[in-house]
Amino acid sequence: MSARPSAADPYPELAAVFDARFGGAPAALVRAPGRVNLIGEHTDYNDGFVLPMAIDREIRIALRPRDDGRVRIFAADLSEEASFTLAALERGRGWQEYVKGVAWALQGQGLALTGWDGVMAGDVPRGAGLSSSAALELAAARAFQATSGFAWEATRMARLCQLAENRWVGVNSGIMDQLISALGREGHALLLDCRSLEGEPVPLPPGHVVVVLDTGTRRGLVDSAYNERRRQCEEAAVHYGVPALRDVAPETFEATAAGLAELPRKRARHVIGENARTLQAADAMRRGDANELGRLMNASHTSLKEDFEVSSEALDAIVACAQEHPACRGARMTGGGFGGCAVALVELPAVDSFVQAVTACYDTEGRKASATVCRPSDGATRVR
Repeated sequence: MSARPSAADPYPELAAVFDARFGGAPAALVRAPGRVNLIGEHTDYNDGFVLPMAIDREIRIALRPRDDGRVRIFAADLSEEASFTLAALERGRGWQEYVKGVAWALQGQGLALTGWDGVMAGDVPRGAGLSSSAALELAAARAFQATSGFAWEATRMARLCQLAENRWVGVNSGIMDQLISALGREGHALLLDCRSLEGEPVPLPPGHVVVVLDTGTRRGLVDSAYNERRRQCEEAAVHYGVPALRDVAPETFEATAAGLAELPRKRARHVIGENARTLQAADAMRRGDANELGRLMNASHTSLKEDFEVSSEALDAIVACAQEHPACRGARMTGGGFGGCAVALVELPAVDSFVQAVTACYDTEGRKASATVCRPSDGATRVR
């Protein structure tokens, strides 16, 4: 269900599926967006800076409260239903663990939750680096808030959703994905400080759009080297005697990097350089300097490929195809890595030719790309 909702009749297909599944109309409709990160990769769990934007691709839930403490949710895109009891949460497998984990985190804060029946659908590609998991978590949090009536504090909800992913699902993700899904602002990216959790809206350069390029490859964060990279960053921080790599200045790293083992040294070089690039990118966006923003995006991809080693053959290929196009200011992989999507900054008048050229360049026997022009959207909301 990827049709965009109209203001007069939000998500009519979702309400129709709810009626067919549970009978009657839903009492509430909630949504939470995915995100694309323009620059600032693997810096969030190092207390650093990131520059994501919430996108107009989202997870939506139509729901109605129930009085027996159960949650039943039908994933329309998968034709799967899951259910659990709020008073007796047990870990399992599958997409429902994100909803269950949010319930666990909310109840851990002493919030009394009401159960609900719900139908879920969305158009955030799973495993593509666009944070479908955070979108599901924030949509679930909004659903529980709609039925249970507790106050919605966006930053607090983001932190609890991160806790659910870290402690219940078992992925040591940073706070970026949940923060931007909660705090997104239409028309803007957000420069986020992952230590203070403060955000500053920054506009896209005039006359440019963001294009997400999907390689068609997927990765699983739990089974990937993501957690290993995080441990290597922590090892480097211990070497410098600081809480996180955010606290190491570039000149300090250059003067003392020889004392680190090779892999922690490479990971630290990426994180420290990426933090500097992210701050420079936000400044370029304030000035409307698309060329400088693009240069920094290109440098970010090189660092992710060579120092953090989280790119892939498919990601490198699609980034190279994008960078060759004259309307592309810059391109890089985005997300955790090892597959998924790249992001490109493209001149608006040439976006159609860019999409056609890049997909033709990338597509070979056995691989096929797709491209999506994304607009910055608001964070998680209750629609009705």
